[in-house]
Amino acid sequence: MTDAQKKELEKALWAIANDLRGKMDADEFRDYILGFIFFKYLSERIHLYANSILKPDDIEFTDIREGTDDGDEYLDAVRAEAIDELGYFLKPSELFASIAERGNRKGDNFILDDLTRILENIQKSTMGAASEEDFNHLFEDMDLGSTKLGRTVSERNDLIAKIMTRLDGLDFRLADINSDVLGDAYEYLIGKFASGAGKKAGEFYTPQQVSTILARIVTTGRDRLQNVYDPTRARCTS
Repeated sequence: MTDAQKKELEKALWAIANDLRGKMDADEFRDYILGFIFFKYLSERIHLYANSILKPDDIEFTDIREGTDDGDEYLDAVRAEAIDELGYFLKPSELFASIAERGNRKGDNFILDDLTRILENIQKSTMGAASEEDFNHLFEDMDLGSTKLGRTVSERNDLIAKIMTRLDGLDFRLADINSDVLGDAYEYLIGKFASGAGKKAGEFYTPQQVSTILARIVTTGRDRLQNVYDPTRARCTS
């Protein structure tokens, strides 16, 4: 990610934080933002993966007509491979971009109920799969019914739609193996709001500069490390 792209990302994240500022504590609105970012990441990842599967048939994932015999047959095939390879599944109508587009409509932009259902469906899609434990309680910190998002359902819906519209404009560039927008976003939010959120946020965050120095120290004069001890997890990893 170039410096210009990183600044664009940080600008968007800061704007979303400002939308939520005053409504809740820093650690709370950080969790909401991270939750939506991860939903967007999962959506773009499965969109890219599904297109690669459907390419031989010259079909785009978002062009599949859900509810039709042919469409459901394609979706079942994509679901089976996605669960095995990615660990989860989303239908085209459940993708972040689709919900963001609906939230941006005039007059008919209510998305809260469907969004709540979709976030639950992501977790349900992993049931019985090897990834089930990894996705368990994934979005439990995102209470879309919280009055902190707005006193009325309409106010909450408008705020969530605004946040999703801001994020929808960001390109996560998942096809670029040298890009880590998700990691950059996570690091920015954790680092920016750790001090304001107190020990709960700060105790699990180590600035990248410190991590880089420590990595250089432990690898000095060595080509390979068999084990690395992580004191925050109290375990050794190979």
